[in-house]
Amino acid sequence: MSAQLPALQVVLPLLAALLAALVRHGGAAWLIALAASLAMPVIAFVMLTQVLDGGSISYELGGWAPPFGIEYRVDVLSAFVLLLISIAGAVMLPYARLSVAAEIASNRRAWFYAMYLLCLAGLLGIVITGDAFNAFVFLEISSLSAYAMIGMGPNRRALFAAYQYLIMGTIGATFYVIAVGLLYTMTGTLNLVDMSERLADVSNMRPLFAALAFLTVGVSLKFALFPLHVWLPNAYAFAPSFTTAFIAATATKAAVYLLLRYFYSVYGVGVVFGAQPVSEILLFLSVAAMFVASLVAVFQDNVKRMLAYSSVAQIGYITLGLSLANQAGLTGGIVHLFNHAMIKGALFLAVGGVVYRLGFARIGQFAGLGRKMPLTMAAFVLAGLALIGTPGTAGFISKWYLALGALEKGWWWLVALIVVSSMISIFYIGRVVEQAYFREPTEETAKARDLPLSMLLPIWILAGATVYFGIETSLTVDVARRAAEMLLTGLR
Repeated sequence: MSAQLPALQVVLPLLAALLAALVRHGGAAWLIALAASLAMPVIAFVMLTQVLDGGSISYELGGWAPPFGIEYRVDVLSAFVLLLISIAGAVMLPYARLSVAAEIASNRRAWFYAMYLLCLAGLLGIVITGDAFNAFVFLEISSLSAYAMIGMGPNRRALFAAYQYLIMGTIGATFYVIAVGLLYTMTGTLNLVDMSERLADVSNMRPLFAALAFLTVGVSLKFALFPLHVWLPNAYAFAPSFTTAFIAATATKAAVYLLLRYFYSVYGVGVVFGAQPVSEILLFLSVAAMFVASLVAVFQDNVKRMLAYSSVAQIGYITLGLSLANQAGLTGGIVHLFNHAMIKGALFLAVGGVVYRLGFARIGQFAGLGRKMPLTMAAFVLAGLALIGTPGTAGFISKWYLALGALEKGWWWLVALIVVSSMISIFYIGRVVEQAYFREPTEETAKARDLPLSMLLPIWILAGATVYFGIETSLTVDVARRAAEMLLTGLR
């Protein structure tokens, strides 16, 4: 059975999605989704231990050896991201039962869980496949199901948000397919490992640089790199609360992984960061995201929209690590994939809990919630401190390694920008804290009470993880460092 784990990582949620759609009952569909979700981190963790002990795993589909057949390939980086996505789904799904029941009509809940499972399978498939075109297929499976999940939001504006995301996502997917077509024309293969080897023999580099441009823009649209982020604030603000938390924790991370894989494993550092000004462009856009999106977040009234702009800024920190192209910076970017998923998952679930109790998510309506929903708001504060980068939290670890990467290049000014941009987070997180703890409850908030255990537990697991992984870094930093070494060692 252990030899079939790469296939099971994708097949189980796909089969579960079919079952959830067939049962047509929300409660039964949730149980199916829960069973599949709980199995995913177990499979991912076993594969991570196998990779750490014995090296990369290559799984041949249909008995056809790569590069002629489709290959699932698991190395340190992909195993780490698989674990991230799997943990997010497993921890959040118990929260979904009551939250989804409150926001989605009963006749649509089974379809919602089917879409969630399809999205989960697609995201895991993006990470595990070693085939360029299969990555596109899984990218679209996850995107199409995400559009449906967003469109099921209780507000009619969710339909507009889903449509806006669909248009932008389709443009991104088209750019990605063009890039894959150019790469296939020049190399004659779709296998990523084989493609990397054949690129060294290609003499005409102009089509490869064109493919790199299409690839970078297309995938950046998927993970909302500034200024290609216009779909994200509405999608996060008007989607069901569970959808917002799940997509924020996973979907953008899988797309960043895809860009990482092409930049470092397929093209190589010399081609991407040596022959072209990719590093400078990515650095500029990352810093712009860190400042502009954070400043916009300060002036938002809707807490979900505020956290959405915060996500755009945090993506900037991740891509900043990519642009540094050294071990410390790349370690910081990779570890922030994991840390930001835990942080933003906890924040969005906490805000979703307020929506569940009171039906709103505006900052001015959070007055006194620190007294009425003490456990929920305490988790929000804890995750907010991690988002700021307070020492002792996971967010500090990420930014520490990014700062080390900047110092390796002698860029003190970049360290200062990292610190200053982090300080902006204090203002928008502080606005919520000030309302919740230093204002008297209003008539609206006076009736609030804390969440049921099934909703509180996932919030606190994620909030607690932001502290745990700020102190115990063997799983996150050590694995991220090994992944960075793998990406940087032996590449052109």
